[in-house]
Amino acid sequence: MKAYRSAILRFADDQSAVYEKDGLLVIGPDASGRQVVRAVGDYAALAPNFPGVAVEHLPGRIIAPGFIDLHIHFPQTDVIGSPAAGLLPWLENYTFPHESRFADEAHAVELATFFLDELLRHGVTTALAFATSHPSSVNALMAEAQKRGMRLIAGKVLQDRHSPDGVRDETEQSLVDTETLIRQWHGNGRLGYAITPRFAPSCSEAQLRGAGELAAKYPDVWVQSHVAENLDEIKWARELFPKSRSYLAIYDDFGLMRDRAIYAHCIHFDDEDRALMRSTGAAAAVSPTSNLFLGSGFFDYEAAQRAGFKYGLASDVGGGTSFSPFHTMLAAYYVGREGQTKKGVSLSPQDLWWQHTAGAARALGLDGVVGNLQPGCEADFVVLDPAATPLLARKTAQAGSLDELLFSLIVLGDDRVIEKAVIA
Repeated sequence: MKAYRSAILRFADDQSAVYEKDGLLVIGPDASGRQVVRAVGDYAALAPNFPGVAVEHLPGRIIAPGFIDLHIHFPQTDVIGSPAAGLLPWLENYTFPHESRFADEAHAVELATFFLDELLRHGVTTALAFATSHPSSVNALMAEAQKRGMRLIAGKVLQDRHSPDGVRDETEQSLVDTETLIRQWHGNGRLGYAITPRFAPSCSEAQLRGAGELAAKYPDVWVQSHVAENLDEIKWARELFPKSRSYLAIYDDFGLMRDRAIYAHCIHFDDEDRALMRSTGAAAAVSPTSNLFLGSGFFDYEAAQRAGFKYGLASDVGGGTSFSPFHTMLAAYYVGREGQTKKGVSLSPQDLWWQHTAGAARALGLDGVVGNLQPGCEADFVVLDPAATPLLARKTAQAGSLDELLFSLIVLGDDRVIEKAVIA
């Protein structure tokens, strides 16, 4: 076992933050050999219970759960900051040409290394990621994550129509490849697989039907896709699937709405859509920097809370503009204030932080596994320096409450705050 003495941030079952100014975090193996949190709490109260355990003292630092990114595109790392008139031209002019390069295995391996380095540099220790339509892109990303012992969930994109040469796949082969990848990677160490239709317009009915059959055959894998991001996209989806009640209902009609199903964006919903999210157990990956950048709209926090469906935060790189959870949390604050209904909500700093850690874990069905530092959680955490920049140091020194401290980090923080990320 090993212990760390520092200020410690974690979350209670009611989603409120628990903060020890002088805390002790004790890490050790569980019965299966996983490195987990064995004990956490006030240093003075806990330390006598662990005589002889080495303690690393981190004065002036904060230990917090590693961040979870609920929706990110590994192959779009080089697409960040590409100008476009909106979602569909952005896909055509930038995303698809970049993704076609992943037919080259060497390119996939090189970018996988960079991508995971970037996640960890920003304090993201778990991610749900899109690869490309090429199985080699999944293999490259999974193999690199496995080397690091990271908890990562990813999947090969399914897109057998309305996609250009180089990224379009073939219906039957795409489903065979998906099942092969599930068997190879899902549950292999800390890795998980996600069945990944790109979005309904890019998939034939046969491909969506096959994806739903795989989701039923392998109920513990994840499902991920996009929905209701852009008004033009919604119109297109409704034209292609006129029998479905709504864009979201297309996925339900093909058996793709269930626990462990994560849908990015979920902006242009009605109350029936929100009720469907809740009744099926599906969750929304809220992607505020992407939605602001592409002018897609605002996730309606007030309506989501009223309906009671699960959600968490995501960068959506490369439509999203930063790997940084601090930038994502700040953008979510802006989006909450705006809202679809113009009522808006003022998201608290604790809530914003919860959405990117324990809340995101809950959305993934990994509550109590990652995203928190309660006993039994896997030992993924970040060491934060609240004095990483002169302005941040000045601001955090004046914090009179936990909310003021966390909000200062959200507004002024970036990768410089992450002193290190610890994996398991």
